[in-house]
Amino acid sequence: MKGKESGRLNINSTIYITRLSKKFVNRKAYSPPDPGRVISYIPGTILDILVTEGQKVGKGDDLLILEAMKMQNFVKSPLEGKIKRILIKKGDRVGKGTVLLEIEGD
Repeated sequence: MKGKESGRLNINSTIYITRLSKKFVNRKAYSPPDPGRVISYIPGTILDILVTEGQKVGKGDDLLILEAMKMQNFVKSPLEGKIKRILIKKGDRVGKGTVLLEIEGD
């Protein structure tokens, strides 16, 4: 088969020798989620940013308002800490999975 490489695949400690597609070989490696990175869970528009860089926030505090499908969604802090960086601005359109801001945990 053209574009397929033979390789080893480890599934539950069992090694299989099989053909691996180019897409599989070039896939992004898994990395565990970082609780300090607030990511958009739905595409939408940033209506308002309720925090500033350096501000202390508690778990569950409102960080910003994301409008999606004509609904206003309040994005909440996943942990207690200090706002490290805000990567978006009011009016920005963001896609699913976009990093919105970063929080340094206490």
